[in-house]
Amino acid sequence: MIEQVTVIANASYPLEGILTLPDSQAIKVPAVVFVHGSGPLDKDETIGANKPFRDLAEGLAKKGIASLRFDKRTYTYGKQMIQELGGSLTVEEETIQDAIFASRMLKTDPRVDANRVFMIGHSLGGMLAPRIDAEGGDFAGLVILAGTLRTLEEVIIEQNEVSLKQLEESQREMASQQIQALKDKFDSIAGMSEETAQQSLLFGAVYAWYLKEMHQHPVKEYLSNINKPVFVLQGDKDVQVSVERDFNQYQAILKDHPNASCKLYPGLNHLFMKAIYGTLKDIWEEYNVPQTVDETIIEDIAKWIQSV
Repeated sequence: MIEQVTVIANASYPLEGILTLPDSQAIKVPAVVFVHGSGPLDKDETIGANKPFRDLAEGLAKKGIASLRFDKRTYTYGKQMIQELGGSLTVEEETIQDAIFASRMLKTDPRVDANRVFMIGHSLGGMLAPRIDAEGGDFAGLVILAGTLRTLEEVIIEQNEVSLKQLEESQREMASQQIQALKDKFDSIAGMSEETAQQSLLFGAVYAWYLKEMHQHPVKEYLSNINKPVFVLQGDKDVQVSVERDFNQYQAILKDHPNASCKLYPGLNHLFMKAIYGTLKDIWEEYNVPQTVDETIIEDIAKWIQSV
């Protein structure tokens, strides 16, 4: 069963959402809030020809779990937010405020068990999950899909360096210079004042303050201090985050956590679908092949939620 809803954490930015409820609905079902990866994404987290949040929502509903997904603020109001906030935009306005509000929405729905509202964060959403929880999400547990504990700069530079190796030799010199220029920009962020960072455009519509503000809220610290259930999932063919530098780091930090699980899935990419090419240079070609989230992912998340 699907209901159209509106997420209004900020009156200037009402967001279209979908509440998905199990058809054979028990009283007080568990529920999840979906939190997107980076970039302006819709409620289904449409990437190329694929809609991972829709797949997860529909799959979880069949297993008795409700969910709330909604358009990202920058998807609906990107130009308006750039005009109004400019370089002061952070993940607070882009992501965190709406995720916290969505959690509260679910907890006040009489059909949902307010003590069993979870968060499923993908990519940047997974990275931010412990911070969102600490700042007021107050979830029963966190599901982190293809997250990272590194800074966004580290991930971006690594992706660029991997892509560089996959280029033709004739293209490498210019690309290498561009990567070095980006590194230099990133290195300068630490010494910037807040005001300077809000005036320093890095690339696209991303200002230095967007990254510097995240440095002030290290996700490793939030994760290290968390005492609630955590489930970390990653595909071993994910070319956007690393098994060695991301998944293994989650395992290391959570190794003594009494209620944390980490699971690596063979053959799956960043969208938890079958990897086709397995290279960064072909990633958009891969994402433009229509697929669905692997059924094992849905089964494992559902089992984990039902066990908490």
